[in-house]
Amino acid sequence: MKPINEAHVAEPGLAVVEVAARDDRTALAVQELLATLCAIAPADRTTREPGEPGVRLRCFLDLRQAPDTGAVDADRSGTRP
Repeated sequence: MKPINEAHVAEPGLAVVEVAARDDRTALAVQELLATLCAIAPADRTTREPGEPGVRLRCFLDLRQAPDTGAVDADRSGTRP
């Protein structure tokens, strides 16, 4: 994964979350849970590091904003806006 840069956490309330999970389904479920709590810039996919177990996912959170419930609901139905 690319390094986290200063712009990602430039203000209070901004955060970067890296999820390490056994499989894609688990990592994406964690991301969906985070999206119910705050505004999120979700990852489109997980990544695999050669020689390391499981998958990784990085998403960006903005705790200053409410979650986009439309995106979460659309994601649950299998379509994205």
